[in-house]
Amino acid sequence: MFTINRGTNRFYIGDSESPLAEMTYVNAGDKIIIIDSTKVSDQLRGQGVGKILLKEVVCLAREEHKKITPLCPFTKAEMNKNADYTDLIY
Repeated sequence: MFTINRGTNRFYIGDSESPLAEMTYVNAGDKIIIIDSTKVSDQLRGQGVGKILLKEVVCLAREEHKKITPLCPFTKAEMNKNADYTDLIY
């Protein structure tokens, strides 16, 4: 399995300097998290890594009672497909 690391405004897999996968976000005020980018290396592509990273951001949003604005096309598509996430979309 993968070890998910948390950095400033991001979750990632691998080395912090050059991660194999990364989802970045920004806090927009006290109530909203904007996910702006998801990157997965060719080495990890097709293994559900993007979904794993999204789940981490979703957990963070729920813990902090925030909504998510998914600007990243991957994240937007995944959140719209998953009924468990629709309550968080802003």
